Amino acid sequence: MPVTNASAGTGSTREYPVTDSLWAHTATPRVDYPPLQSTVNADVAIVGGGFTGLSCALHLAEAGVQSVVLEAVEPGWGASGRNGGMLIPAMKITPAQLGTLLGPEAGRKAAEFSVRSTDVVMDIVQRYAIDCHADLGGWLVPAHSPRARARLETFAREWHEVQACIEMLDAAQMQARLGSSAYHGGFRHSKGGKLHPLSYARGLARAAATAGARICAHSEVTELQRTQGRWRVVTASGVVRAERVLIATNGYTGDLWPGLRQTVIPAHSFLVATTPLSDNLRSSILPGGDAASDSRRLLLYFRMDHQGRLLLGGRGSVAEPTGAQAFAGLRAQIKALYPQLGEVEFEHHWFGRICITLDKVPHLHQPAPGLTTALGYNGRGVAMATAMGSALANYFVRGDAAELPFPLRTAKKIPLHGIRNQISAATIAYYRVRDLLETL
Repeated sequence: MPVTNASAGTGSTREYPVTDSLWAHTATPRVDYPPLQSTVNADVAIVGGGFTGLSCALHLAEAGVQSVVLEAVEPGWGASGRNGGMLIPAMKITPAQLGTLLGPEAGRKAAEFSVRSTDVVMDIVQRYAIDCHADLGGWLVPAHSPRARARLETFAREWHEVQACIEMLDAAQMQARLGSSAYHGGFRHSKGGKLHPLSYARGLARAAATAGARICAHSEVTELQRTQGRWRVVTASGVVRAERVLIATNGYTGDLWPGLRQTVIPAHSFLVATTPLSDNLRSSILPGGDAASDSRRLLLYFRMDHQGRLLLGGRGSVAEPTGAQAFAGLRAQIKALYPQLGEVEFEHHWFGRICITLDKVPHLHQPAPGLTTALGYNGRGVAMATAMGSALANYFVRGDAAELPFPLRTAKKIPLHGIRNQISAATIAYYRVRDLLETL
């Protein structure tokens, strides 16, 4: 049954035709947070009820700072509740590349922040007893070709220097970890893991509300105004007057703040999940409890859920899917990776929207006094966005931008953003060919 697809700051709603999410069927019960219905005052207004906004609200509340979270649908409705639930403690580029991009000191700070991000998640889960099946069982990055394995060796060596949590695996070791002979070795990071993302988002919201934050669902922000040194954050039925505003809408960023949407590229990630597997099959697939995302440019990521389903995700079409046939490629990939599954049945298929930056790192901007934006986790947002929310709360409390894990940078529009769909489609085709050629 379709649900209304709205995002804080988009200014519009529409219907998603495919919403058969595994997480929606297995999550902890939702809480019906009421919409904003009046004019209220707050220290910080947060636009977007995903991992960044909810984590920021929780940590602000712990510090005694009053915040209001304004979410267009409900907490975790967007990509935060639809992703693969992977806890990944490293960015897509190496510490050396971070140093070149941000400067040596800032680059190392960003790398260390990334490695610590999974610990931030686990600390919150444990302190607030969030029932989301979180564990740091490890993160595997298998190489889809010998050439890719050589690249992974460089990647692993650099991240090992930041924190010694990575080990290279040969083909036999990777096969034992995966239960699949489809790869050529790779590496394992011991601080990676997995969780139930929608249960985690709902747990974050409950924790923030219990600590004193105000959560408002069905409260799409339609206008931002700065008057007399304060912000008016306007919804259809209420207004928040706040000293500071955080826009944390990530891949669902619209035109609430002029030009912000044009600084990133939204992309769809598609996922499928099998029915619960038999005990024999479960024991042969990812037997150590690792999560995995491979070395392809258009990577595949896969894991088992807490009830024994195997799920796999990857880049889908530029257009939103209109039916189950759009997921046929992922179903075929699962069968190719794990032929022991035989004629397995698929129980769920769904998609979400991630947010890509051209330099592959999150972007923090401050386009006006008291207004901060945080977006662009490049598919690594479960841990990274949680940790970013904590860091932003600390910044709002202490006021020291030097303590932020990434520098505040000037927002720059992506050239030719108006034809991004055509460019994305061409890029996907190009990457798919390069991935294929490397395996020949």
